[in-house]
Amino acid sequence: MKKFICLCTIMLLCLFTGKAENQETFSVLQVNLWHGSSKVPGGDQGVTDLLDQLNADIVLLCETRNGNDATLIPKTLKELEKRGKHYYAETHGLSVCILSKHKPDSIVKTCIVPGDEGRAMLKMTLHIDGKPFAFYSCHLDYRHYECYLPRGYSGTTWKKIDKPVTNESEVLNLNRQSYRDESIKAFIKEAEEDIKKGMTVILGGDFNEPSHLDWQENTRNLWDHNGAVINWDCSRMLTNAGFKDSYREKHPDPVSCPGFTFPAGNQKAQDAKLEILAWAPEADERDRIDFIYYISPDKSVSLTESSLVGPKETVIRGEIKPNTSKDSIITPECVWPSDHKGNFVVFKITDKRP
Repeated sequence: MKKFICLCTIMLLCLFTGKAENQETFSVLQVNLWHGSSKVPGGDQGVTDLLDQLNADIVLLCETRNGNDATLIPKTLKELEKRGKHYYAETHGLSVCILSKHKPDSIVKTCIVPGDEGRAMLKMTLHIDGKPFAFYSCHLDYRHYECYLPRGYSGTTWKKIDKPVTNESEVLNLNRQSYRDESIKAFIKEAEEDIKKGMTVILGGDFNEPSHLDWQENTRNLWDHNGAVINWDCSRMLTNAGFKDSYREKHPDPVSCPGFTFPAGNQKAQDAKLEILAWAPEADERDRIDFIYYISPDKSVSLTESSLVGPKETVIRGEIKPNTSKDSIITPECVWPSDHKGNFVVFKITDKRP
């Protein structure tokens, strides 16, 4: 009788506190692999070691190829199998890829923008703990990288210009010559259909564009913004559509936790001299351009952890320097295969009941 009363009490507590009896967490890793990790000696092994060490449930990758060489992902999957880790994966001929420990319901190429068809997104739908999800991996247009304009560099030639351009309208007009805004518009339209079906939607990738959250009054005189306040299109559109920026949700202050993902201070890459790390070597070009966004229409999925992944060092005016921010950075014990830092997040699924 006492056991029965105890059980009833626990059930009532769960009902009145709104806490779920059934909870599951899953992790998501997002990384740009810099020409299929070919710019870093031992980079391909680094990719395998990275995925093995972080053991993410879902992995969102971009720049998985080195030109026409698309062997990295098949080779990585085989190496992971040898270590007892099985992932479902697909690229559909794109340079983006999604890896999943959960069997997918579908994997399709989507968000195809006329004029930029080769930079489509990859979409994987699946169920985790009975909940429907749509995961998207993207690599947005790298051209017209106009966050360089306030720093005195061209976003098309990557050469110095006569003086910094800090007028928001002028910067955004040039920025919109890229296909980034069209890609995000196409994504939001596609995601609206997922949301109608009750899916939690998660988007990750290299946006090649900063967040408007990082270019406001409190940062206008930092990192060579030169007084500019800019409401960058892609992040603003996603925020207006209800999507949450996972890093800023857990680290809301861009001054103490700027979250820079590019350029990453990859000493091994710099020593090899296979490619440059800094494209604006006389400016402080650091920015947060790699993201994981999400939306959970029924609020059953919540964010519990969010960190950067990669070397702690950064690049300032063409030189690798120690990091001095308060950012949360996971530094894996492997050869870092990229010139970007990535994102690692953990979500919790709550089986909410009335």
